[in-house]
Amino acid sequence: MRFQLVEGTADEDRFVSGVSCPWCAIGLQSLETALERIGEGVRAELHFQPFELNAQMPLEGQDIVEHLGQKYGVTPEQTRRNQDAIRQRGAAVGFTFEMDKRTRVYNTFDAHRLLHWAELEGKQLPLKHALFEAYFNRGENPSDHDVLVRLAGAAGLDRARAHEVLASDAYADEVRERQRFYLDQGIHSVPAVIVDDKHLIQGGHPPEVFERALRQIVGEG
Repeated sequence: MRFQLVEGTADEDRFVSGVSCPWCAIGLQSLETALERIGEGVRAELHFQPFELNAQMPLEGQDIVEHLGQKYGVTPEQTRRNQDAIRQRGAAVGFTFEMDKRTRVYNTFDAHRLLHWAELEGKQLPLKHALFEAYFNRGENPSDHDVLVRLAGAAGLDRARAHEVLASDAYADEVRERQRFYLDQGIHSVPAVIVDDKHLIQGGHPPEVFERALRQIVGEG
């Protein structure tokens, strides 16, 4: 079986997810754990597709408590409880959330453009991990080009070329097209894993859920 991790759109199997979505970080960690448990039973090719949670967010971002209050009507206390729940879910799958450092929500469009280029270079997975760690562990700004160039280098990509991509409009049309495709297909919440172009696993589930679903799909094949 071939499948891709989606953040928005893909042509075959995919993992649709965002850069600043905590459940996407949990979902990826859980999925990779499930794949390790299954071992040779599944041949996975992870391809991430773009999904922006806040496409209209300005580059300077917004305070996260203020943003969640305006968008969802949650109180600061509810936000703190939700963050505690996310921290615990992350810890259960081996991912650390430093909520005191992640104080703002940012625009992620350029990060998605960089991920699109990274896929062409065969370095998408390490860049995806680097982006999650930068934002959720250190509170770094995923719209800052200096941050993105540094993360690209850490993922094994050419820093000069990363700078060129970010300084231009490269891959902007491709990212927008993929996002539109998945929205049109009814993907409005992430993460969403599409396997064999017909099986949908949606949500940041524990590893056991992904493992059970993948084994069932393999058995059907």
